[in-house]
Amino acid sequence: MSSLFDSTPPPPLAEALRPKTIEEVIGQTHLLASGKPLNLAFGSGQPHSMILWGPPGVGKTTLARLSAKAFDSDRDFIAISAVLAGVKEIRESIEQAQQNMAQYGRQTILFVDEIHRFNKSQQDALLPHVESGLFTFIGATTENPSFEVNSALLSRAQVYVLRSLSSTELRQLFDRAHQHAMPTIEFDAAAIDSLITNADGDARRLLNLVEQISNALSGIGASITKIDQAFIDNALTVHARRFDKCHAHD
Repeated sequence: MSSLFDSTPPPPLAEALRPKTIEEVIGQTHLLASGKPLNLAFGSGQPHSMILWGPPGVGKTTLARLSAKAFDSDRDFIAISAVLAGVKEIRESIEQAQQNMAQYGRQTILFVDEIHRFNKSQQDALLPHVESGLFTFIGATTENPSFEVNSALLSRAQVYVLRSLSSTELRQLFDRAHQHAMPTIEFDAAAIDSLITNADGDARRLLNLVEQISNALSGIGASITKIDQAFIDNALTVHARRFDKCHAHD
């Protein structure tokens, strides 16, 4: 007998549309286009430690996750958030990497999101294991790593600067989200422009806005077939544009 608890809710739209290959990534062509630095790095199959620096919602976590596939499908991928993790989580990650190597001969990629949130001693704890090759380190940060990452760790990692998505790139992302979430619903041009403007270069924000619209439509039913600016004004709470600390690099 089926149960209400048998069904699994769908993932958030931002997770459902997370690129599964480098080719699916929208934006960052200065790094990912043919002949560009990350394209060459991923194509080589030889991993190296790196720091991905850029504003929110531009693909830092996505690129980190894709690196595990791009570099070597046999590599284990460990992800921790410096916002939530402490010495205990760092120690557990190191122990897991050691176990991967000792028992399975597998190397590890350690991804630390918001690396600037780790203090000096926490960052120092990673250093000997980056040097020994126990794991390949990938850090993500919205802050200038020259000021927020220890010089010793910084010197062992290549820094890649990610940019906010352009209006054209956000339109590509909108088209993908539209087809996935509500393909039978039309959007007028002004409504699309409004969403792209309010996303302000942030892919995650745009996907969240589209998801809010989809959820609002679910509550209304089938009576709406076209989204206009009035619907957006009623359905969405649009936040102020973010301050992009990396704007000088865009």
